[in-house]
Amino acid sequence: MALSRAQTNSGESLISSTFASRYVRTALPRFRIPEQSIPKDAAYQIINDELMLDGNPRLNLASFVTTWMEPECDKLIQNSVNKNYVDMDEYPVTTEFQNRCVNMIAHLFNAPIGEDETAVGVGTVGSSEAIMLAGLAFKRKWQNKMKAEGKPHDKPNIVTGANVQVCWEKFARYFEVELKEVKLREGYYVMDPAKAVELVDENTICVAAILGSTLNGEFEDVKMLNDLLVAKNAETGWDTPIHVDAASGGFIAPFIYPELEWDFRLPLVKSINVSGHKYGLVYAGVGWIIWRNKEDLPDELIFHINYLGADQPTFTLNFSKGSSQIIAQYYQLIRLGFEGYKDIMQNCRDNAAVLREGVEKMGYFHLVSKDSGVPLVAFSLKDSSKYTVFEVVESLRRFGWIVPAYTMPADAEHIAVMRVVIREDFSRGLAERLITDLHKVMVEMDAHAKKHGHHEHVKKTAHQIEKEVTTYWRTFVARKKHSLVC
Repeated sequence: MALSRAQTNSGESLISSTFASRYVRTALPRFRIPEQSIPKDAAYQIINDELMLDGNPRLNLASFVTTWMEPECDKLIQNSVNKNYVDMDEYPVTTEFQNRCVNMIAHLFNAPIGEDETAVGVGTVGSSEAIMLAGLAFKRKWQNKMKAEGKPHDKPNIVTGANVQVCWEKFARYFEVELKEVKLREGYYVMDPAKAVELVDENTICVAAILGSTLNGEFEDVKMLNDLLVAKNAETGWDTPIHVDAASGGFIAPFIYPELEWDFRLPLVKSINVSGHKYGLVYAGVGWIIWRNKEDLPDELIFHINYLGADQPTFTLNFSKGSSQIIAQYYQLIRLGFEGYKDIMQNCRDNAAVLREGVEKMGYFHLVSKDSGVPLVAFSLKDSSKYTVFEVVESLRRFGWIVPAYTMPADAEHIAVMRVVIREDFSRGLAERLITDLHKVMVEMDAHAKKHGHHEHVKKTAHQIEKEVTTYWRTFVARKKHSLVC
């Protein structure tokens, strides 16, 4: 009988183990491309091991962004990860899915379009891009109007609350628009509609209202803003419009607060943005901007290209991007339907109520968030003389919880709060577990403060609190940098 022998190439080990190889024993250069290639399994293992030092996305209670989707949608995302969204002629079905999403969302926001009409809107990489596009449309339309009237058009402004997300400040700075902010005050952490209308002048391109403040989840009163602005426009002859930043609340209000008037039912609301990757229930990377009608999006902002195979209109700040998130958004809209979204949002609201009640019963905190609005719980310490919210959230990290702490904007900088965002994957059990862990932290911090004799109440100035915030985050970032290994 014939004998067979197993042979190996020179230098090849009979037992191949990634952790026994030289590739994981030798540190790779961090800021230069290495000279030599390494096996794919070693590259995977090195990266995967370092990523273990990241926090658990499911326990990241700082973020509004979706961290869980169904396995079937994960498959669709993976299968379409190599499709470039901008190649509309090559991927016509993906383009059709985007158009369907735009129309579904437009109808959800009560846009004045017929069943056979096409809505005006576009998918973006998030609400930041959507806000930039909406702001550019308002600015260009205002400029065209002022030019036609022979008036100066070089000093546009926009009116917002001081509680707006940083993307509004970016828009103002990048596109040279003055940002007029309505200051906050203790106990009132959203834009006051009356004060906002007072700031409006002939150069105001729009007033931006927030449906779901990042700070405490509260919905601003868009209906009151609309009514006050209608009266002012009638008095002055202006036609100042409203944009609604519904990044967080746009996929909440239609389902559990259907009677709330905030959308295109109000005549001055000309555009609305919403984040698909927040309560639209899609992974990070998708947002939407919807205009009331074609007249609200100036034609000169739309570009037409033909070098991808056909004439394609485009109005985006970027060009190439993946198709996966658009497809995932379409999946969620048809998979869940109105009923499914309503059930999920009600469940989030119920879990927020459980957490809210647990936090309140501890007796340590003052609640800053409201019962209605985005499902989150924001709270400040009743007594911050012994320890701060920054120390509390730092102690919570040992249980795995990632909870943000921050100070309020002007003129409420002396208020420092913690915030827990309730997402679809934050269950009742996790809410109860967080309450238990938070109570443990508070008891321990009380004992530590008592042991070290911190009894006197000293009210901290806004400057002292801001310094604490800066010091905390610098220390946090430095620790993360030093903990990285190869």
